[in-house]
Amino acid sequence: MNTTTTLESLVTDEHKKQYEEQGFFVLENVVPAEHLELLREELQRYIDELDAEMDAEGVTKKGINHKGSRYFIAAYKKDRNPRLAEFLFSPLMRELCNATIGPEAYLFVEQYVVKAAETGMKFSWHQDGGYVGHDHKPYLSAWVTLDDVTIENGTVYMLPYEKAGSKDLIKHVKDPETNDMVGYFGDDPGVPVIVPAGSIACFSSTCFHRSGFNNTDKMRRVYLCQYSPEPIYNKAGTAPWNLIEPFPEAE
Repeated sequence: MNTTTTLESLVTDEHKKQYEEQGFFVLENVVPAEHLELLREELQRYIDELDAEMDAEGVTKKGINHKGSRYFIAAYKKDRNPRLAEFLFSPLMRELCNATIGPEAYLFVEQYVVKAAETGMKFSWHQDGGYVGHDHKPYLSAWVTLDDVTIENGTVYMLPYEKAGSKDLIKHVKDPETNDMVGYFGDDPGVPVIVPAGSIACFSSTCFHRSGFNNTDKMRRVYLCQYSPEPIYNKAGTAPWNLIEPFPEAE
């Protein structure tokens, strides 16, 4: 990260315009080295834990996790892993929230997204909001690269709003083979995000995106963190859909 660059200058007016008009923008080389290392260390610990759980249950698939192929691992809880808060509530993430969803922000979802070497699976076209399953205010998804991402190792592809034909949340259907939720069935390939480790693709929960296969001999690791402008509850309004953790007050 360029130490002469202030956080306020990372997200430009052009980035904000692209987020509004196309649903996403990308920042390269912005994650501090110490946070990048922290995220990598915690990921390996959780992969080991999840593999052990699947072995104990005698399965190779648990939800949308596929052993040795694809992982979605929620890692942060105040009483379980406070280390991740160093990144999740850092000045960098505060600035991204301010620029996209406004000054009020709540950590909504965080998870590691991993495609294993050679066997890594693709992930179908979807809006992140399609997994919520009911109306809510759009939220920010920050796709943080822990490795260099390329077409060869299964990077994410963004579908600009104009290509999708809508900025609204579209009804999704579940793929019975992979358990993926799918909301776009067109033939537009999307825009690939090709950036080094320590970069962040910022996109709205209404922006369609997908990812390809990992055809390399190394893992492709990403940390996804999502922030909502207000608490998101289940459809009945009786319980939180996931996390509702506000940014701590600035000291």
